[in-house]
Amino acid sequence: MQLIDIGVNLTHASFNDQRQALLERAFEAGVCQLVLTGTSLEESEHALALCRQLDESGDRLFSTAGLHPHNARDWSSDHSRSLRALLAEPQVRAVGECGLDFNRDFSPRPQQEKALEEQLSLAVELQMPVFLHERDAHPRFAQILRDYRDRLPAAVVHCFTGERRALFDYLDLDLHIGITGWICDERRGAHLHPLVREIPAGRLMLESDAPYLLPRSLRPKPKNGRNEPAYLSEVLREVALHRQESVAEVARHTTACARAFFALPPIVERADDEENG
Repeated sequence: MQLIDIGVNLTHASFNDQRQALLERAFEAGVCQLVLTGTSLEESEHALALCRQLDESGDRLFSTAGLHPHNARDWSSDHSRSLRALLAEPQVRAVGECGLDFNRDFSPRPQQEKALEEQLSLAVELQMPVFLHERDAHPRFAQILRDYRDRLPAAVVHCFTGERRALFDYLDLDLHIGITGWICDERRGAHLHPLVREIPAGRLMLESDAPYLLPRSLRPKPKNGRNEPAYLSEVLREVALHRQESVAEVARHTTACARAFFALPPIVERADDEENG
């Protein structure tokens, strides 16, 4: 059984000096490929560097490159040029993380909208998929996306935590949906339980968003309280439960969806030579 983690913040400082061991645990847990999230120019460059450093075979680690809405105040023509250069690298498979966050408003909303529109335009020009962030901004977010959607090859709403109306608006826009350990949180994620079965196979993907969103249903919990890609199987289990599908079936179609969305190469597991001998 293979899984693909479409959103891991491997550049996070809490993973310093632990990344190789983290990846080994992920691979042992069946997470065969990971997409590292870029949230600023610096973090996007770092994510790309980690792909090159930690993936000698070139078929396990990939990344995104973009400017998170929290950092939208930094957007400039220089950012656009630098981002274009990053997106030309073969390991970089999507534009983002970009979007709108009207919950924290770390950047003024007009600047968030401008940065999002500029990155969507770049994705249209380069015909690359988009890795999207939306929090408490659904109506305006959907309005902006409608102006670009027909010209974009694909887009995923990463870490979807919204309500039914937002989900169906995004599905009507032919967007993909990323589900994280939020669904495992009985305090704030229970509303996702009936919604996750409404996402068609072929539009659903799984992500850890590590080191954030440690699944609360995970047993035993790590002492450091930090999430990592090896725990993606807990998200898989919860999603399968509420979709009333087998774990194997959800693994199969979410992995196929992610591989097609990010144009990832297949992973061929080598047979044990001793067993075949």
